[in-house]
Amino acid sequence: MSFWRNIFGGADEDAEPVETVNLENGVRVAGRAEGRVQGVGFRFFVQSNAKAMGITGWVKNMSDGSVTMELQGEAPTVERLIAKIKRGNEWIKVTNYTASDLPVIKGENTFAIRY
Repeated sequence: MSFWRNIFGGADEDAEPVETVNLENGVRVAGRAEGRVQGVGFRFFVQSNAKAMGITGWVKNMSDGSVTMELQGEAPTVERLIAKIKRGNEWIKVTNYTASDLPVIKGENTFAIRY
């Protein structure tokens, strides 16, 4: 069991409901962050900011030290979250972020931390 999972609890996936917005102009983006992004609360940082912005999707640590994610919401809001992810914080330092577009998943209403 990971340190953060031990602190914040959870099963194989910690999915929390999100108050979503109108997705008529919605986008879904697959992202990959590299740098100091594991062991620093990065997944919780992404999840809490996504929920606050009405963005759904998921975030997951990868064995190569990167973190992958899928973010879904209104395009300007998703872009704001990606900018915040790239800025990081005192502990999080993203050195590289790549993204690609995906089809929107209708009816999605959670943001999950995957394990």
